[in-house]
Amino acid sequence: MVSAKKHVPIVKKHRKSFNRHQSDRFKCVDSSWRKPKGIDNRVRRRFRGTMTMPKIGFRSNKKTRFLTPSGHKSFLVSNTKDVELLLMHNRTFAAEIAHNVSSRKRIDIIARAKQLGVKVTNAKAKVTTEV
Repeated sequence: MVSAKKHVPIVKKHRKSFNRHQSDRFKCVDSSWRKPKGIDNRVRRRFRGTMTMPKIGFRSNKKTRFLTPSGHKSFLVSNTKDVELLLMHNRTFAAEIAHNVSSRKRIDIIARAKQLGVKVTNAKAKVTTEV
């Protein structure tokens, strides 16, 4: 397995996802972020003790933005031809097998990735069996 290129340390400024205001109180309010627009809204007015809103300052470093903890960027793979695309870029990208790929195809993809020296992030998924 080829290790990733050297990079500056990965710093996540805000690990928790930003949830929509009052999504925890009502079933009909989805948790995906929407900016509060009400004139009296305490989250929009940034009162103490309320939830934080996404700001530009929470953005991560451009050099490490989409990196996984191993230092690779993930690339979705659904067959062995897709793995061969990563041959030249195996220090930057790691293969991630799509969820709808069968266990028989997964074994072929993992074997081909091993030959090419490409890292597979979810290599054990749907392949290992319980004893």
